[in-house]
Amino acid sequence: MTLADNIPSLRASLPPSLNCDVWPADARWAAHGDLVVGGVGLTELAASHGAPTYVIDEADVRLRCRQYLAAFGAGRVSYTAKALVSVGLARWIAEEGLGLYVGSAGELRVAQAAGFPMDRVTLYGSAKTPEDLDAAYAAGVGTIVVESLSEVTRLAATAPHGQRVLLRVLAGPEPAGASDHRFGPRIGTGEAETAVARIAGQPGLRLVGFDCSVGHQVSRFSVYEREVRRIVEFCAAVHARHGVDVSQLNLGGGHAVAYSGADLGFALDAFAGRIRAVLHLELDRHRLPEPALTVSPGRAVVSRAGLTLYRIMSVIRGQDGRRVVAVDGGMTDCPTAALCGGAHTAALIGRASRAGLEPATVVGRHNDVDDVVVPTLQLPADVHPGDLLAVAGTGAYHHSRASNYHLVGRPALLSVAGGQVRTLVRRESLTDLLSRDADHSGH
Repeated sequence: MTLADNIPSLRASLPPSLNCDVWPADARWAAHGDLVVGGVGLTELAASHGAPTYVIDEADVRLRCRQYLAAFGAGRVSYTAKALVSVGLARWIAEEGLGLYVGSAGELRVAQAAGFPMDRVTLYGSAKTPEDLDAAYAAGVGTIVVESLSEVTRLAATAPHGQRVLLRVLAGPEPAGASDHRFGPRIGTGEAETAVARIAGQPGLRLVGFDCSVGHQVSRFSVYEREVRRIVEFCAAVHARHGVDVSQLNLGGGHAVAYSGADLGFALDAFAGRIRAVLHLELDRHRLPEPALTVSPGRAVVSRAGLTLYRIMSVIRGQDGRRVVAVDGGMTDCPTAALCGGAHTAALIGRASRAGLEPATVVGRHNDVDDVVVPTLQLPADVHPGDLLAVAGTGAYHHSRASNYHLVGRPALLSVAGGQVRTLVRRESLTDLLSRDADHSGH
């Protein structure tokens, strides 16, 4: 038995353990209940920079990049920018040697501002606009992902001669629980083979391989194994019928991350070893040359590195007796509660409480039924207005999906590293919001 087991009052005063799958790898508790990330005390950070505030641990992002490169190899990993991107973060990604998947002219512009090598940039998207394509051509983007038959014609007419393209193909049924909205020619209908033939018939386009999207928050290797088997079988068919060999197979991302201690994570090294073994077996069976196996994770690189700081504004009890804790943010800055199903972990920081733990629901400021930040968690019984909460696992799809609902400005995005704080994206002001209103007189 531990000392805390023998002295219950001591157990009540101890801060919650920091699960390394959920919180940044270097997060630790300090005196007076402060939480330190990247060598920075978050209590003082909140006092200096306000709340809500996004915090991203640079060292954790770089660690995840290195883990992916160790698992798959140099030149085999691209980061998908839609999860989270800023000029500063794109520089980290470039410095760590990853490529970058961008989905718009805006994301591409950020990559350019960061000095990202364009030969490592891939443009994807199911409905690329002329602005997106023109920006990609002007920048010299290395690869463009084709996601429909009609796009082949557009690229053939507009792309620079010799443009590298990947064809996104759908190899199997939609992942369980997902609606059928993925784009890409389907293998089973003959549409994918038609797309290959069309691209091969365009001397200005260079088909280098296939791109896949298998879903989100996938923890089972079998999903990817089935994808590999179907793709290799398809490769054999197009080789036999059209003489086409591919040099790249991108399995996308979708790797599960943990939002709470109860969530399944993703065994990256085991996955890389297993999927390579399956690929080699299938290639040998079909007597095909080996393409470069690549991945393009987003959420899995940045989710754990991020957290959000909130101030508690009020505490009430609902009709069922459960405490409802309202914070100064909500669905405008924590959209994954409604959109991605992320049941986050949160902790009181900034003071040590000796009160017992009680269940609570953390809600936002917007008076909407789905404005829930954390559906259920244990918090000290004495939490009160003014207290500071840290919500873990908010590095992905929080800043990038934040909105101005209720005309609330979006929070700042701050990086922490080596005891220093740096603003990656400043807080949005009321002046920023009004600047887009054409009838605003400035008075």
